[in-house]
Amino acid sequence: MEQSPIIALRNRGCLRGLNGLGDVELLTLVIGSGNQRSAGLIAQELMDRFGDIAEIGAADITELVVFEGIGRAGALRLLASFELGRRCVISVREREITKVSSPEDVACLLTPEMKGLDREHFKAILLTTKNGILKIVTVAVGSLNAALVHPREIFKAAVLASAAGIIIVHNHPTGNPEPSREDMDLTVRFARCGELMGIELVDHIIIGGDRFVSMRERGLVTV
Repeated sequence: MEQSPIIALRNRGCLRGLNGLGDVELLTLVIGSGNQRSAGLIAQELMDRFGDIAEIGAADITELVVFEGIGRAGALRLLASFELGRRCVISVREREITKVSSPEDVACLLTPEMKGLDREHFKAILLTTKNGILKIVTVAVGSLNAALVHPREIFKAAVLASAAGIIIVHNHPTGNPEPSREDMDLTVRFARCGELMGIELVDHIIIGGDRFVSMRERGLVTV
């Protein structure tokens, strides 16, 4: 008896491993069967519509349920698979990067988590005297293009953790990491507060898409 395409694909994945499957084939496995349309056809339509895997993973559930044969449950299953993959990358990088030596280290650590956020998030990386990472905390979540953050929220976390230094990181949902005037003013303000409290502002890094800007490299953090 001839196997259905989805069963044949599952068997191939089991025997040869998933790393040998293409993007559309992996999408097909996640979508699965249980609907009247071919999972492979739906997967190809998704790829044609969004262009690549990254764009599908960044899609909103309302953008996915419009595809015939997916439905709400299928859309949630798709997004859950992308979220698990994202968390896996973050977990691995958090284990690998335990000390911050450069802005690139910070970008490598937090870009997978922050580049796809649709709101501005401010995070604080709390550091030891030798720039080891004590913890990473989210201190503010804002609107589509702004996050209202006060120095007391940033430095409260640093004081509670007995941090010697701090790196502030926030994202630009637009994908453009270039600092605004407000970003530059905040950086100067944070640096002054850090001086008064004896907690060094090591850097303020802005993430936009896969790019980043270091305020220290721009000369706004000089301590």
